[in-house]
Amino acid sequence: QTAFRLDGVLEPPETNPGGPVVFVEVQMQAEEAFYGRWFAEVFLYLYRMAPVRPWRAVVIHPRRSVERLDERRYGSAVRLPEVRRVYLEDWADVPATTVGLRLVQLRVSAATEAPARARQLLREPPTAGARALPETVLLDLVETILVYKLPTMSREEVRRMLELHDVDLKQTRFYQEVFAEGESEGELKGELKGELKLLRRQLIRRFGPLPAWAEAKLAAAEPARLEVWGERVLEAATLEAVFAEG
Repeated sequence: QTAFRLDGVLEPPETNPGGPVVFVEVQMQAEEAFYGRWFAEVFLYLYRMAPVRPWRAVVIHPRRSVERLDERRYGSAVRLPEVRRVYLEDWADVPATTVGLRLVQLRVSAATEAPARARQLLREPPTAGARALPETVLLDLVETILVYKLPTMSREEVRRMLELHDVDLKQTRFYQEVFAEGESEGELKGELKGELKLLRRQLIRRFGPLPAWAEAKLAAAEPARLEVWGERVLEAATLEAVFAEG
């Protein structure tokens, strides 16, 4: 059975019954076959679900250098009026007056700039749009971005980097989902389980459901090996390349 692997399918609100169905895809890594896969999924959805509304498709890339587009095959498709490509790098130097835009700028910033940007975002007084975000929600978003940008950093290293001495990170959703599960078995074991769970989430997001051999490797891995795989997952082209020896 064919399954849809679309990042998001947004239906219009009831107050706008004539609005379009919007397909949203966030493509943060280079993938040679991306546009073929994405258009296949979009049109398969339209065929199987047969929505009566018009449709739009939006793909978000961090920067143009990540995009892999075969002009001969998909050049015309990406220029359809229903399709829009967004590059986060275009927003990197725009004066940011909202929390949402500052989070985007944090996501596309260089690893060396990310800590300072994150601290500034957390310390500055609320501006437009910030009042709608509770402190723990904003912290959760910032922490998640940093962990994905800097996958080898531990929770305590993130705390020190952000200089969060008076904030309880255990209240954030990210901590509760990734780290808290192992706390009762001891801090060190909890950290290891958290790193394993985070890496598994990254692998599934990048390559889809994991085969049995990959699950077995994860289950038997030592902390040092998890660190190596965590560094590879953002750049590797295939699942096999992540787990390659050496």
